Amino acid sequence: MNDKELLKELEKYDTPSVTNVVATYPGDEETCLGLYDPWVINWYTDSTLKCMYPELGRKAGFAVTCVVGLPNPGFKRLEWADVFRAIGAAGGPVVLAIKQDFPEEIKKKNGLSGGNLTTAFKACGAIGVISDGPSRDIDEIRPKDFQYMLTGVCAGHGDFAVKAVNVPVNICGMDISPGEIIHMDENGAVKFPRQVLPQVVEKIEKLLAGEADKQRRIADAAGDVEKIIRIMKGFE
Repeated sequence: MNDKELLKELEKYDTPSVTNVVATYPGDEETCLGLYDPWVINWYTDSTLKCMYPELGRKAGFAVTCVVGLPNPGFKRLEWADVFRAIGAAGGPVVLAIKQDFPEEIKKKNGLSGGNLTTAFKACGAIGVISDGPSRDIDEIRPKDFQYMLTGVCAGHGDFAVKAVNVPVNICGMDISPGEIIHMDENGAVKFPRQVLPQVVEKIEKLLAGEADKQRRIADAAGDVEKIIRIMKGFE
């Protein structure tokens, strides 16, 4: 399978299972790649990020990043057109990571990306946005089959400008570099390098097959607490 096909395959699985394969249990070399020290490295999002459309299920794509902030009269070299071009050049389904570089009192009331921008993002090849601030037009965007991962919502905004495109950013505790894979669902988001995408898909199938067998044996042992403990400890 090519990378696009692998991404669709990965969307069959929930984000916590992806984190298990990427780095959660580094001692399990059979089903975990151990790509990061799980507590030390910023490889998944924290509880400040919220999924606006849980009903859309899982999404996976290549990261394109941008930084947005207050207009600076001395810097006018970038605009949204540069973000659109970056999405189009990514060559596949894109998760757009928008870093909101605003003073905190403004960031909390910035309904950043509404219906018009979202329509353009999707038309250029994006399947979702992940951002460390709020946005708006939730009802308008809901039928577009476009995922929104935000800290919240609000109704308005003032002037803002694009500060950078395709630079490393941190979104709600997760460090993202352009071109990495982002997988997201109602549990949050996780990232990992594009080159290990085949291994992630391979190991997640093995992981879930093992978990299904273990849960079946636990369910079959209902009422036998000691046997359940032995199964949980890996003795049976």
